[in-house]
Amino acid sequence: MSGLNSLSPLLSRWLLVGEWRAHPVRALLAIAAIAVGVAMGFAIHLINAAAFNEFSAAIKSLSGQADIQVAGREALFDEAIYPRLARYESVALASPVLELQAAVPAAKGALRIVGIDPLRAGYIAPDLLGVPAEGRGADVLADDTIFLSPAAESWLKLRDGAALTLRAGTRDFSLRVAGPVQRARPGQRIGVMDIGAAQWRFGQLGKLSRVDLKLRDGVNRAEFEQRLTRDLEREFPGRFRVQQPNDSEQESRNNNLSRAYRVNLTVLALVALFTGAFLVFSTQALSVMRRRSQFALLRVLGVERRQLLRQVLLEGASLGAVGALLGVAAGYLLAALALRFFGGDLGAGYFPGIKPQVVFTPFAACVFFALGLGVALLGCLAPALEAARARPAVALKSGNDEAALSHLARVWPSLACLVLAGAFSFAPPVFELPLFGYFAIALLLIGGIGLMPRLAAAAFRLLGRPLLRRPKPPPVLALTLSRLANAPGQASIALGGVLASFSLMVAMGIMVASFRVSVDDWMRHILPADLYVRTASGGTTGSLGPQEQRAIAATPGVGQVQFLRTRPVSLAADRPDVVLIARDIDAADPGRLLFLVGESRPAPPGARPAWVSEAMLDLYGARVGGSITLPLGGKPAPFFVAGVWRDYANQSGSVVIRLPDYRAITGDTAVTDAAIYIDGEQRGGEKQADRIERALRQLPFGPALQLARPGDIRAASLQIFDRSFAVTYLLEAIAIVIGLSGVAATFSAQTLARAREFGMLRHVGVTRGQVLGILACEGGLLTTLGVACGFALGLVISLVLVFVVNPQSFHWTMQLHLPWGLLGIVAFVLVAASVATALVSGRYALSGGPVRAVREDW
Repeated sequence: MSGLNSLSPLLSRWLLVGEWRAHPVRALLAIAAIAVGVAMGFAIHLINAAAFNEFSAAIKSLSGQADIQVAGREALFDEAIYPRLARYESVALASPVLELQAAVPAAKGALRIVGIDPLRAGYIAPDLLGVPAEGRGADVLADDTIFLSPAAESWLKLRDGAALTLRAGTRDFSLRVAGPVQRARPGQRIGVMDIGAAQWRFGQLGKLSRVDLKLRDGVNRAEFEQRLTRDLEREFPGRFRVQQPNDSEQESRNNNLSRAYRVNLTVLALVALFTGAFLVFSTQALSVMRRRSQFALLRVLGVERRQLLRQVLLEGASLGAVGALLGVAAGYLLAALALRFFGGDLGAGYFPGIKPQVVFTPFAACVFFALGLGVALLGCLAPALEAARARPAVALKSGNDEAALSHLARVWPSLACLVLAGAFSFAPPVFELPLFGYFAIALLLIGGIGLMPRLAAAAFRLLGRPLLRRPKPPPVLALTLSRLANAPGQASIALGGVLASFSLMVAMGIMVASFRVSVDDWMRHILPADLYVRTASGGTTGSLGPQEQRAIAATPGVGQVQFLRTRPVSLAADRPDVVLIARDIDAADPGRLLFLVGESRPAPPGARPAWVSEAMLDLYGARVGGSITLPLGGKPAPFFVAGVWRDYANQSGSVVIRLPDYRAITGDTAVTDAAIYIDGEQRGGEKQADRIERALRQLPFGPALQLARPGDIRAASLQIFDRSFAVTYLLEAIAIVIGLSGVAATFSAQTLARAREFGMLRHVGVTRGQVLGILACEGGLLTTLGVACGFALGLVISLVLVFVVNPQSFHWTMQLHLPWGLLGIVAFVLVAASVATALVSGRYALSGGPVRAVREDW
């Protein structure tokens, strides 16, 4: 009989299909894990891409066909610059624009108001023109009309001819809906008015947001932009920003707004894919261990090592290919459903007011398919190498299963991974992303799983020594510990599943709990007052003037009032705006109102102090003791950086200055918020706060006020936090379910593969109940060890997440908090599931009888 020179396609298919038929549940679990990982990653990619592209398109639609835009580093600037720009050399047309986020008393949120000159905007941004009713063309210039986009009409539940009430300061006024906007993006909520009417109605006379410029034919835009930038910077230093619509700086500005959130979501989605890779590894490792004699027989018949290696890789690749294909299809469906029901920001609030549509991108689909296939191949590489390296003469012998896993006991690769992980944890961010932090987490998982064989052997030998010294050790426990100590390779397969799933769950649970507790502690610190007042829940047009401020301070029962003014300022063209906060703050004791971190320094005599958020350190290089220049009052204003404070509300950075300094520079006396402290002599708890609320409601402008207690603000903020992390919780739950399924499948497969071992034990007098006891003890001990090691590894990973990934991603710090209740519940469920699986599988393995179980050894 001639040897087999190669595996024929028929034999290869027979081996592949036969393995799937023999263990369909295990194969389906591995496919499902790969599919879920690919689906979540691909879906989040599609959602992020659709939301970002729609957000950029919505911004572009407001720019129209402008060649150059001139905007202020402050939100609004003096319109005196407009005639100069209109007469500037090479400018064919200049169109002034006023953009405001108008407070809508009847709705939660703000409406974006775009004030334009209809006679000029038609040549640059025709899509923004209103469409008046027939015979009412003058409505586009009227001072009491507004044109709404379809999304705004739907949100406000208004139709043509209806009245829309908006708020300016504490004053409400109504505008007539005169018709729709010429063209708007789906979901884009905007209202268009005549610019003069908008300036008058919202108290912004003489103010503009930007000027759109249309250049003469043949003018080089890049050269014009450089020349205009030089001229404006020479005459108005630090006041204006010149850019081309949707240029690289604008793209970077939009991208930086949500990049860290999008990247972290994608990485979190790939956690399920990592779990899937381990499931493929356990599936193939158990398969190779069970079929060692079959592979050895093929080798004896002439099959070469590389052909056998290719066969095992083919089996793993088939799992990955099927799972990746299903994942790509499911990912597209998930993205479409998520965009329809949850929007493009998945609850995080980065892309409000847009309605993106999912677009299938073949390149991204190929990338995620390759990722799923690659993860499956990586998971089956070690079992494939073992199958190819095994010596046929040794592998043909029964009872040599542990030798197949001897390579897993090598320590140096795992130690190398852990050392590299430690080094990567101290590496700086790359492109403002914690790439080395992600690598450190992956290396910690690989290194921790790789140490499990040696750790299991040492742990169970240590547990077994005092037991075996006893005159009559319990037989079930003694047999259990002896097998676990002497078969660490097989134990490590089950332990690896427990370790991977539980450590990731621990790490994510600790990170989210730490963030939530830190946010709650932060709000308790920065909300020391008894009552907080503002004029609108959204928008930037609501404010309190000097008269209203005096009336609030004179309200009976009010002891002290601290006023606050917020406004955006631009410090870099390629970054989102920084929030400027001007408030009544004592420079000698800023920690009373701010959650300070690190050192603080008193401002030198004559210097204006400022306290910057942690994000300002990373994004703008601010340092305590240094200076920072802010565009205020139409000119650069230097401030001394007196300290750093923790700000979870403004990821792009914030700066706190004293309210008197702000008023002296800008002349702006309005405020946006007020913090009220009850008079110390009249403190009466909730009753006194209720009396002050009633008194404030009775003021002439009382109906325009929104009042809130600190507890209500904290509760609402934590509710927003939980909604923002809903996707994180979902991804974490999916990873846990996959991990539990993998653990159950691994225990089940190992138990069923030991039918001959159980038959031998029955022959030497071990009862059926004792065998089941051994299995229960093994499941409990293995899972307990896995949970203990998983907790330790998860704690280390959480340290990387809390102190490396989070600060490098979002530019803020937090304190560590361990959710003991959640960790305890998941650990108990994991141990219980493992014991139950072992018992159920053991009953099935023992159902054939002892004689039948050992027939292959005769």
